Amino acid sequence: MATTGDLLVIEPQELQFPFELRKQISCSLQLLNKTDNYVAFKVKTTNPKKYCVRPNTGIVLPGSTSNIVVTMQAQKEAPPDMQCKDKFLLQSVIAAPGATTKDISPEMFNKESGHDVEECKLRVVYVPPPQPVSPVQEGSDEGSSPRASFSDNGIANASEFTAASRSYVDSHDNSFETRALISKLTDERNSAIQLHKQLQLELELLRRQTSNRGGGGGIPLMYVVLVGLIGIFLGYLVKRS
Repeated sequence: MATTGDLLVIEPQELQFPFELRKQISCSLQLLNKTDNYVAFKVKTTNPKKYCVRPNTGIVLPGSTSNIVVTMQAQKEAPPDMQCKDKFLLQSVIAAPGATTKDISPEMFNKESGHDVEECKLRVVYVPPPQPVSPVQEGSDEGSSPRASFSDNGIANASEFTAASRSYVDSHDNSFETRALISKLTDERNSAIQLHKQLQLELELLRRQTSNRGGGGGIPLMYVVLVGLIGIFLGYLVKRS
């Protein structure tokens, strides 16, 4: 959440430090100049020995932003109830057009001299550091859903991964072979049906030719045998599929 003044928009409105003992911690502020003027700023704190502010003074150009990094020195002990009473004060004032950091003077932020100084107070908040993820206990499956166990670096156990991979590959291969076999049998059945139909047509044609000749000669035995064999083969394919 941002703090909005007449000159600057300050985000966030409080300095949050993930507190850890004996560790230097930093957080940042962003200043947005929403005016058409050059704006000078200055940062003060109630505990200057504890914090390092870079930069603690500067110029924010019209319509632009500036970042401030606040670093808390490593602490040897935690405060009671993790509460911090430190405060920061950010002062801002309109500067002359084209002004630079070298043009900033303490007199610019002196209200008693008649300068229109805008002030924003920021409090310090300690937040707990991120907690590490607890490793999964091996050998305990109670209350857990069936899933692969993970090691500290998030990679599944090698043997389980290999077994699962082989299972997937085997099932995938079996499925592919089954589809291929079904496709082959279907093609063979369709071919046999076409051949059987063609032989039946030829047989019928021979019957008609024989009938027109007065019944002499009869149907060649080879055709009868071939039609019978095709019928047997077709029945075998139908049963397999």
